[in-house]
Amino acid sequence: MFYEPERGHGLPHDPINALVIPRPIGWVSSIDINGMPNLAPFALFNLVAYMPPHVMFAPTGEPTGRAKGTFKDSLNNVQATGEFVINMATWELRDQVWQSSIPAPPGVSEFGLTGLTPIASQLVKPPRVKESPVHLECKLVQIVRLPHTNPDSANHIVIGKVVGVHIDDSILVDGKVDYAKITPMARLGYTDYTRVGEVFTKPFPKWPPTSEAG
Repeated sequence: MFYEPERGHGLPHDPINALVIPRPIGWVSSIDINGMPNLAPFALFNLVAYMPPHVMFAPTGEPTGRAKGTFKDSLNNVQATGEFVINMATWELRDQVWQSSIPAPPGVSEFGLTGLTPIASQLVKPPRVKESPVHLECKLVQIVRLPHTNPDSANHIVIGKVVGVHIDDSILVDGKVDYAKITPMARLGYTDYTRVGEVFTKPFPKWPPTSEAG
């Protein structure tokens, strides 16, 4: 089939988020101007630069149940404070990751709703999730506003510079992160999720190419 997204797909469910998979989950902790912590997962998330490291997450449109033209707490908080933390979403924490996506009203902390433990960061004010094995402390670099099908709303890309990295020593083996000890959680399409269960290693190709294949 072929379709133009703005003209409709004719399927019972929108397939677009099932076509770019799997996607890492950016589990973003932030605080509002009154110091209230917020925690929310974002399926539009990734590392976008290495030196220095930068990450992005993308809040889409207005939150469920909110008025048109309003935006998600994570976006509002980062705009106000210029800081956030990315906590690694793991399979062991999948229920808490899911619970933290609840469309709670402003002023309600998802840390309390999920039973997770907020702990202090080193270089930024938003707390980290103690139960997560990896945290990236970030300073806001840029927010890019993108169009939305609703002219009264908008999509956004939040780009942050990673200024501090926490790695639990238990997931380091011979100086490398052991994926099996983390079992990262990832997003598929619709309401589906997956986890990293198989890994293969293959060095990058070099020039000139060789006849080696596989």
